[in-house]
Amino acid sequence: MTDVVVAGGGLAGLVAARHLAESGRDVTVFEQASEVGGRVRTTHEDGYTFDRGFQVMFSAYPAAKRELDIEALAPRPFTPGATIASPNHRSVLSDPLRNPSAAPQTLLNTDVRTADKLRLFQLQRELAGVEPVELLSRGGTTIREYLANYGFSQRFVERFAAPFYGGITLDRSLGTDSSIFEYTYKMLSEGEIFVPADGMQAMPRQLADRARSSGATIETDAAVTGLETHDGEVTAEVGTETVTAESTVVATDPETAAELTDIDAIPTEPVGCVTQYFALPTNRAPTTGKRIILNAADDRPNTVAPLSAVASEYAPAGMELYSATFLGTPDEDDEELAAEVRDALRSWYPNASFEALELLRTDRVPFSQFAQPPGYRNSLPDPTAPGGNAVLAGDYTRWSSIQGALESGKVAADLLQ
Repeated sequence: MTDVVVAGGGLAGLVAARHLAESGRDVTVFEQASEVGGRVRTTHEDGYTFDRGFQVMFSAYPAAKRELDIEALAPRPFTPGATIASPNHRSVLSDPLRNPSAAPQTLLNTDVRTADKLRLFQLQRELAGVEPVELLSRGGTTIREYLANYGFSQRFVERFAAPFYGGITLDRSLGTDSSIFEYTYKMLSEGEIFVPADGMQAMPRQLADRARSSGATIETDAAVTGLETHDGEVTAEVGTETVTAESTVVATDPETAAELTDIDAIPTEPVGCVTQYFALPTNRAPTTGKRIILNAADDRPNTVAPLSAVASEYAPAGMELYSATFLGTPDEDDEELAAEVRDALRSWYPNASFEALELLRTDRVPFSQFAQPPGYRNSLPDPTAPGGNAVLAGDYTRWSSIQGALESGKVAADLLQ
């Protein structure tokens, strides 16, 4: 018999396991996949690094600073701001206080009016004085309504906010709760977005190492398929084995968590995306810098990220790696989507040649996030919803993000200590 069974070796489960083990509990994590990480996955192949879908980390996330050794991840930061792209036209929008070299480009940017730039700086100052946790308790309107109420122009919304925050929330209509805009804008203003040199899965691997060092046991290729709580005891079905424990943390994906606990409030409505990875010889690559490229014209694709420009470890010498992300679950096959990416890049960089642009990989991720319309937090399950000696840990108890997952693991551990 063990003290605590943790079902799921994603970010939330690993954080919960570490804190419980540090408090002296005997903890076993069961993860159905062959590696830890949950939705945060990385594949290394032929010298390239492929994260499962375009993912980045916000260095200012409070839970990230608490749970991770960020410097040990060898963070490779994007340059603040973004490149706004449309046919035969590109411009840069950045924070001149954090990226002084981009100040002239930002000041001369005609895609975003001066009044909107001033509103961005004003909002940055306003949010600097608000605690992050307080921001999540606000909201109640869509991001689009919030921006309009603040006075941002339609031009700013369509050319910058829609593709940029569409990339963060996977919702280019900006129908997501405005609390998420405020939270992420504050994080962007106070830190960097980055990828680890070895890929995004370096984060859960570090969390797993920390959990093991604290005394937790992690078993992979071991799925919890059934849970029962009774008489102050938990029994977990793991393959053909029955494991008994004093308590349990359910930290699986939302659909599995709902099946294990019978809690209908766990959000299972998916928001998906498709990310494609392309290679191009360095001597033929356009100069993109280290900024995310936003498609100001439409969402085909929504964004392109020059990954190897940001993290040289993501591609072999002499090659560049790009990711292109489509929102939702498009019906077109891989080659049809790739043709749209090539057409978009040709229109943005008409002086460059993309004949050698090679599609390397396509990741279709039907469940990247759960839907977060205005007021979504009112319907999320409480971590104690299973009752008794079982608790939930997952971003679906807070908000759909790495911050939400990491924080939920600490909350779950505190409830069982």
